[in-house]
Amino acid sequence: MGDEKDRFGDTLKLVERAKEDIYFAEREREMLEKLRGQLRKVEKSTAELRCPKCQGVWESFTYEGFALDRCSKCGGVWMDKGELEGIVGKVTRGPLGDLIDKLFAKVD
Repeated sequence: MGDEKDRFGDTLKLVERAKEDIYFAEREREMLEKLRGQLRKVEKSTAELRCPKCQGVWESFTYEGFALDRCSKCGGVWMDKGELEGIVGKVTRGPLGDLIDKLFAKVD
């Protein structure tokens, strides 16, 4: 009896893990949809730029005030120097950082 496995308990553990995976997959999908909603497409009148990876056409978007180029074929995102650090810094600051930026913003 001691070597006999608790098969019902193992099944319950697997079901619990599957439910967790489903839950987190749904949260991830919701977060991606929210982030995609924040992208704003920019129309360019200049010559088409090509993706260095697959030669697809780049589409320009703005996110949090930063210009991003995304390949329409492979989905790769390309940024200029400093843009990644700027986006990460702006997103991780939170509401208090936004308030401080608004209070001390320079007026042109």
